[in-house]
Amino acid sequence: MMRWYFLFILFLFSSNLFSQPVKIDVSLRKEVEHSIQRGLQWLEKNQELDGSWGHYPAITALAVVSFLKSPQSVFDNKSVAPEKGIQFILSCQKDDGGIYVDDLAGYNTAICLLALVAADNPEYTNAIQRARDFLLSLQWDETKGYENSEPLFGGIGYGQKERPDLSNLQWAIEALKESEKYKKIPESTNKEKEFSGTGKKETVLASKELFWDNALLFIQRCQNLKSTNDRTWAGDDGGFIYSPSESKAGDYTSYGSMTYAGMKSLIYAKVQKDDKRVQAAYQWIKRHFTLEENPNMGKQGLFYYYHTMAKSLDALGEENIVDETGKSHSWRKEFLEKLISLQHGDGYWLNQNNRWWENQKTLVTAYSLISMEYALR
Repeated sequence: MMRWYFLFILFLFSSNLFSQPVKIDVSLRKEVEHSIQRGLQWLEKNQELDGSWGHYPAITALAVVSFLKSPQSVFDNKSVAPEKGIQFILSCQKDDGGIYVDDLAGYNTAICLLALVAADNPEYTNAIQRARDFLLSLQWDETKGYENSEPLFGGIGYGQKERPDLSNLQWAIEALKESEKYKKIPESTNKEKEFSGTGKKETVLASKELFWDNALLFIQRCQNLKSTNDRTWAGDDGGFIYSPSESKAGDYTSYGSMTYAGMKSLIYAKVQKDDKRVQAAYQWIKRHFTLEENPNMGKQGLFYYYHTMAKSLDALGEENIVDETGKSHSWRKEFLEKLISLQHGDGYWLNQNNRWWENQKTLVTAYSLISMEYALR
């Protein structure tokens, strides 16, 4: 009897040890902080005279966020780089509240909103609220004449007329979540709607609190999960694709970066972590866990994959990922070691595969720094 009791206690003890995260030791933490510092120094040296990076709002915003999210032991409060970047961002805000130059209005506005929020400066409140209103106005919903039975309903694209996709929607969801404390109550939009067949127009007050319900419908239609996706093509592996009508991996094949984007968006939209949609995505992630490639996309979008992975797993709160072979990974430790190994001598990161702008050092360096900052915390 005592023998079985002893074995039972040993089993519980071993299981508890197995479930604990491997702590980031002091040596690795110092190495990570040094890596981040070198990356920030490289960004500072390559900032344009107008305060931007690449004269582009979204890339500038990512660089600004990488400064503002960096560890206190690394961030130099005397650096004027982030403030100069913020001023460039503000100079790009249009009358409609969007923050962009001449293209990709939704994409730029969402990422710039993240930078303004990270600055945590009351002086930017008006700019933040206007950017929120603009983002909310981009959603394809009833106020724009779309029915919820249409596949793209609830999504957000690159701009007012561009078709929605999960990548743009996940940026918007993150920006709206991070800026919630600036939310106006009630948050609404006035739209003129022409009623079919009457020739009459009526101003409709549409509560944008519906944004989240409609966005969830779009997200579901990007997931290979038959029980919640009403598209006929839906498989059942739990992964995500780019839009309800397209996968960048071909056919309707789930792939890494979009699966992390989908899971992160569900969590940010306050879907419970034990919800079957979140769990199905997590099971896909466990089966395809890797730091060597963007699963089913190879090296394409690799650093976007890293960036989305770090935010998604941080939001999920699981410290150990058990892959399909049964091997347990302390993802934060392995992730940080991988990113350090990919840093170039001058302090930047670069993807040799140039798809989705990943041949631009500034963009990829900002992705990498933010990824490490989320994995480190």
